[in-house]
Amino acid sequence: MNALTLVFVALCVFALAYRYYGLFIARKVLVIDPKRATPAVAFEDGHDYHATNKYVIFGHHFAAIAAAGPLLGPVLAAQFGFLPGALWIIIGAVVAGAVHDMVVLFASMRYDGQSLSYIAEKLIGKRAGTVASFAILFILTLTLAGLSIAVVNAMFSSPWGAWTVFCTIPIALLMGVYMHVIRPGDVTGGSIMGAILLFLAVITGPYVAEHPTLSSWLTLSKNQLAIFIPIYGFVASVLPVWLLLCPRDYLSTYLKLGTIAMLAVGIFLVRPDLNMVAVTKYVHGGGPIVPGSVFPFLFITIACGALSGFHAIIGTGTTPKMVSSENDIPFVGYGAMLAEGFVAIMALVAACVLVPADYFAINAAPAVYAKLGMTPVHLPDLGAAVGEQLQGRPGGAVSLAVGMAYIFSSIPYMQGLMGYWYHFAIMFEAVFILTAVDTGTRVGRYLLQEMIGKVIPKFQEKKWIPGIIATSFLFTFAWGYLVYTGDISTIWPLFGMSNQLLATCGLIVGTTMIITMGRKKYAWITAAPGLFMVPVTMTAGYLNIVDNFLPKGLWLLVTLSVILMVLMGLVFIEAFKKWYDLLSIETPSIGAEEAGLAEEIGPK
Repeated sequence: MNALTLVFVALCVFALAYRYYGLFIARKVLVIDPKRATPAVAFEDGHDYHATNKYVIFGHHFAAIAAAGPLLGPVLAAQFGFLPGALWIIIGAVVAGAVHDMVVLFASMRYDGQSLSYIAEKLIGKRAGTVASFAILFILTLTLAGLSIAVVNAMFSSPWGAWTVFCTIPIALLMGVYMHVIRPGDVTGGSIMGAILLFLAVITGPYVAEHPTLSSWLTLSKNQLAIFIPIYGFVASVLPVWLLLCPRDYLSTYLKLGTIAMLAVGIFLVRPDLNMVAVTKYVHGGGPIVPGSVFPFLFITIACGALSGFHAIIGTGTTPKMVSSENDIPFVGYGAMLAEGFVAIMALVAACVLVPADYFAINAAPAVYAKLGMTPVHLPDLGAAVGEQLQGRPGGAVSLAVGMAYIFSSIPYMQGLMGYWYHFAIMFEAVFILTAVDTGTRVGRYLLQEMIGKVIPKFQEKKWIPGIIATSFLFTFAWGYLVYTGDISTIWPLFGMSNQLLATCGLIVGTTMIITMGRKKYAWITAAPGLFMVPVTMTAGYLNIVDNFLPKGLWLLVTLSVILMVLMGLVFIEAFKKWYDLLSIETPSIGAEEAGLAEEIGPK
């Protein structure tokens, strides 16, 4: 199959889905109200709540949610062939991921920009909210540690990558000051300035890498990066959202979407074939990369490319505090997830253009690959072209970079630039992931303030600086310690399962809200994907324990898996009881105000 065909199909489906399904849910199911004051307007404080241009907030939201998942998950899932991954990305993003993101964002905005656990408490009950709080905070800690380790592994001993990533910080600060202080609201001017400076940072990377002094300063070890990244997360969490977090994520979006657009153009020009077969023999299990069969591990492996619980954390964290009009909810919530789905399709294509023997040689451990009876085809030449040892580099990042570099270097007049494009792709992946780290840290601080505030009310004051600093430090130290020790790298499979458990929770809570608002006839929109994911995630958790963790004696992972599954199981049971109670009441379909919920779901 030609890669261009798959890309064209994905684009068409996503465009039609946004135009019809996304807007239908926004207008007919959620009934968004552009006249209603959003939390960003009602609680404007210039620090966390700040009404923001919809294109800027789209950039922030997309940059925050699009981390390692849509890049690495589809690459690893290529073990099953290109067809299973493509189907789940396209269908899942439309009916599950984008629906989840938009409904959760809407719910948070109607609850004053509060967290998913707070919403669960109000809609389902205090017990469900308390359990969800601990589960979400725990999952978020694992997520940020795992994402940060991915950044460390991509950037260490890479002065070019470190230079470009570090440059985004002062550029973002300059953009924030320009758009908020010097020329308030001048998004166009700030965007042009940021794009030019980012372009200069990218193209000067190779020269910096060749400069003896600069190169030595920027050639950082894993431990040095493991210290720097949590420090950055702490600073981004404490500073006002308009100064660093929002402009940096918006700036990173230029690089992210620009690179994906370039990759799409490259595929159009090169029109490479998908060398990976549609379905491999590993769909039944026994594969060298993903430990299990296509069900349930396809859904857990691809994760963010089709459905992600991390999105619920962002959608009930920073984003609802910056959306200036409910009219922007479908563009930001539904649209950003479709953009991430397209990123996932491009990552799948980049992996599947490789010869299968080369793909497995990169992503499988050497000892495992030796048992497959395969011989690398182009890998030795590719390694020589990029100046790196490529074989036995599992995790998805290297094979994605090789696939992207292969497509870029096949464009007319780009021959001989394989090494340049490979290192550019590695840097691109690092920027992609790091933008989720800063936003996730801020959201963790919100959640920790909320939890401690139930015991010490002073922490609930959003402007109380000691509370902001204390909770930011505690949360950053928690995931930063895991990054520095490196122990989190052994529980990445647990992250995949827990991330999908959280997404399932978001869909279940969203269903409860829709029923509570008197629109029970539309409850299937979130209930169907949510109920589908319950057995998927629970089965994956059980198989991880029985087939993966127990045989290796990983008792910590067994314990963590059981705790997470039990916590989320309790939330689901409480929600299902609430559904039964609500559906037993015969009432006509009414709006939130008529249902007596106006005082609970945000300012008018």
